[in-house]
Parts: sequence; C-alpha cells; structure tokens
Amino acid sequence: MAELHVSKKTIGKLFSEMQNKKFVIPDFQRPYKWDIEKCETLWNDIENFTITEATTEADYFLGTIVSYINNEGNQEIIDGQQRITSLLLMLRAFYRKLEDMVEDDDVIGLKNQLAPCIWDINPISQKISDKTKIRVISLVAAEEDNDTFHKILETGNSNKNALDNYSTNYSFFKSQCDDYATKNPMKWKQLCITILQKCVILPIECLTQETALTIFSTLNDRGMPLADSDIFKAQIYKNFNTEKQKEFTNIWKELTQVCKRAHISLDDVFRYYTHVLRARNSDKSKEVGLRSFYAENNYERLRDGNLINEIISLANFWLCLNTGDEPNEEDGYTVSTEARKYLHCLSCYPNEYWKYVASVFYMKNRGSKTFENDFSSILKKLTAFLFAKFIEKPTVNAVKDDIFATCISIHNNNEFQIKFTFNEKQTFDRIGYYSSSRLSRALLLLDAYLNINQKSLIPERFDIEHIFPKKWQNTNYNGWINNNDAQDYIDRFGNKVAFEKKLNIQAGNGYFGIKKKKYNSSGIANVLELSNYHKDDWNKEDIEKRENLFKERVINFFKEEMQK
Repeated sequence: MAELHVSKKTIGKLFSEMQNKKFVIPDFQRPYKWDIEKCETLWNDIENFTITEATTEADYFLGTIVSYINNEGNQEIIDGQQRITSLLLMLRAFYRKLEDMVEDDDVIGLKNQLAPCIWDINPISQKISDKTKIRVISLVAAEEDNDTFHKILETGNSNKNALDNYSTNYSFFKSQCDDYATKNPMKWKQLCITILQKCVILPIECLTQETALTIFSTLNDRGMPLADSDIFKAQIYKNFNTEKQKEFTNIWKELTQVCKRAHISLDDVFRYYTHVLRARNSDKSKEVGLRSFYAENNYERLRDGNLINEIISLANFWLCLNTGDEPNEEDGYTVSTEARKYLHCLSCYPNEYWKYVASVFYMKNRGSKTFENDFSSILKKLTAFLFAKFIEKPTVNAVKDDIFATCISIHNNNEFQIKFTFNEKQTFDRIGYYSSSRLSRALLLLDAYLNINQKSLIPERFDIEHIFPKKWQNTNYNGWINNNDAQDYIDRFGNKVAFEKKLNIQAGNGYFGIKKKKYNSSGIANVLELSNYHKDDWNKEDIEKRENLFKERVINFFKEEMQK
C-alpha cells in the first residue's frame, strides 16, 4: 500500500465517508485556539462564495488536512485540527437549526446529508441511532474543554455564558445560521448545500505518524506549527493517573507563563535541558534534533519523575537572566551585576551555545553559597573563549565540541577546562576584520564593560555610534581631504562606540565638537571619555589611536581569562 494518499474531497464526503471511523485530535496537539474573528472570516468567505460563485463549476478551497492511520484504524490529525473542529461546530449549528424547523422534504434531505458528517448512522435505516457516536474525538492533553466540545456535537446545545472557544464559536455559528435564515429564507438551504458540496479540502492521509509529521513540516499552512514541546506535553501527561493529570495541567500552564515572561519558547527550555542531561551522562556525541533526543527508548527521558520540576526551575532561571528580575529568596541564588555584564555581551554573540553552559552550571550549582561569584567567573571565561575563538574561526562548528566538553567538566567538577591558546599578535591584526561582522556589536559592548569606570549595566537596547558620522559635509570637518578619504575609517572599531539609543538619535550626524555635548549626558564610560576629549576635530589619527587601545583592552581580557 502507498505510504500516503491524496485526494480532493468535499466537506460532505470528507466526513460521511468516515462511517464507523473517527477523526482523532491526538493528545500532543495544541488546544483549540480559533476565536470568533477567525470563525467570522470563514463564515463570510463561504457566504460570499455562495452568492457569487456557488452556481458555477468553481469550488471553495479550505486547505489541506494531514493525518495518519492509527492502530484503531482512525485518522489522527497532524495538521488541520483547528479547521476540522470549526467546520464541525458550523455543521452542528446548521443541523440544530434544521431540528427547530418544520420538517418538509428539503429539511429532511438536508438533515440526511448533514447527519453522517457529525455522527455514525445506522447502515440499514440510514438514521442516527446514537448521538454520542460523534465523528471526531479530541484527546488534547491538559485541555479541560474536550468534554464541552463533545457535548456540543452530541446535543447541539452550549452554555451561552461559557468563555471557552468551543462554546463561543458554536454560539457564533448558531446565531449566524439564525440570522441568515431570517434575512435570506430562500437562500439559507443553498448556503448549507454549498458548504457540503462546494467547499473542498485536500486530505493527505498517511500510514504512519512519522510520514505525517514529515509532510506537515514541509507544508506552508495557515495553521499554527506543531512544536516539539506539544508532543512532550502529551507524553508526560500520559505518565500520570487521572488525579495527577489535573495537577499536571496547572503545572504546564505555569511553565508556559514562565517561558512567555522569559521571552523563550517551551522548546527552548527543553533544548537547554538536553545539555543538562548530556552533561550528566558525559555525552560528547553529535547533537541530535530535539524531538529525536527525547523520543529515544519510547520517550524514556520524559518519564523521569524529576523532569518537570527541573524544567520549571530552569525556565525560572532564564526568566531571571532575560528580564533582570531577581530570583525568589527560596531559590537560593543571586545573579550579580558583574555576571549580568557578561550575559549582556553573550546575548549579542552570533549563536546560543553559551546558553547550554549557563544552564548546566545552574542545574549543578543552584543553592550553592558561592553561586554568585562562581557564575560570574564562568561567564567571563566563556565570553573570552567564545569571542577569541570566533575571531580565529567564525563558525558554529568551531565551538561545538568545546562547549559539549565544558558542559561535562562543569557538571563533574565545576571547572572550565577549555585550553585555548591564541596568537596574540595574529588576533590583534585580525580583530580589525570583524568591525562590520556579526561579532562587532558584541565586541564593542564588551569593550564598554571592560572600562574600569563602567559600574552599571548598559541599556539592553543600545546603538552603535559612529563618532565620525557616515553622512557628513566636508566643509565641517578638519583633517579630512574628502569623503573617499574617510570611507576607510568610518567602520573601524576606533570610530565606533556603544551609545544609548535615545542619545544617539539626538546626536545625529553632527560634527564631533558639537556631539561631545550630547556625549556628556551618557551613562556609558567610553562615551563620557569622548565628551572630555581634548580636541573638537576627529580624524584618522584619533581613530587609529583609539582602535589600538580597543584591541589592547580586549586582547588583555582574553589573555587574562584564558590563563586562569
């Protein structure tokens, strides 16, 4: 049999051909998220199509549905659950309207077409034998409203005061049916027929979940992408009994909120945790995909009783780092201003491998009395290594193995064991090549923090100021022959400085002697030094001198940290 089957189907055929089988929304899927605005768009599109094109040969295309055949022979939906759910709510609203109407041949005919889309029907009488045998079942983990959805399809009733999406959207569709039937009594039945016979969907039916997930990942669909953490949630949920599942529902909501406030995704925190687990197992092997890592041995890692508590703890740590919020007293650690300086520099680094080291350090040392000083020390060494290594070899692969080894050494003995010997002269010469690279912003920020007078944190959002501006009038600048003469110097490190965004806008492209007055308002020590510069002109000799000082300060930092 083929691995997948693709065919165009009308809504009527899509559902009615599933007799005695069901569409299943699996436990790892997201909860139902469509709001009234999306339902209104769907309704208006179909209504407009009915008026303008329903009598032609045209079809209204609703998109694709990706599913696979599970062990019970049902179709588990990988992509399209939001539309499937909304369409069934709409069809149930139409059927509810028909139940309230005086039966005639048209009403009976429409009910006979709608019924097999919502329920299993008796194969002999072609009538509904049991309204509890609905066409779709939602198993979404930690979704408290699954029963509400099932009851709406079964009874055609909803709580008008309920705030869940199933109830509010069903109420919307029902009111639309009532209004349309009142305002367009001669066209209402045609609208129903249009939905059943002219609205088409492209179901992609696969034999295995793996195939369905692969197909889904390659499609540009309007739905929300399925995250790895959605599958992890379902796998963890399965590990608990009914009582514990309710508790887990609240824990997962808490985790979701912490990640949102920390400006990270659930997938991010699970990824950081993979490196904690790798470090504990001294695993230096090649990094695998997030889903593959946790899927090993039938998701064995997700069955660890400590996992969810450690994941929440790690997420709260990143909340502290990413927002500047102080951890709770009971967390047993603090993050110093010194540490936050280097965290700021690392946040500008071109990749996120440093976050794995920080995560491993936290999980190893949370509660340690020396956490504050030890964390600052590790971050300084990490910054020196990553920045110096990038200057030598600016690729991700150049640091991977060292980062994995560092995670293991920190977990085992809290040591940063990377021994990286750099050529001081070569690095001095090469730094200049990175003045317009992905590392330039990070290097300029590091240089700002290396100034002994920089006691406070620099604003998270800062600009890079060109002391001699990119746009200039040669009549205003002494020491420069023309624009071409300046171009070789404008983007050099000696002509750049980290500067508060608001002040940078105010300073504009002015003459150095005038901009010095604005520099005097800065809280950044490097900028304040420029405000007291002994000259009002800024030329190539000044840039060269300042660039040499910049290089010496950065290289001395590299050397000092990597020799410890």
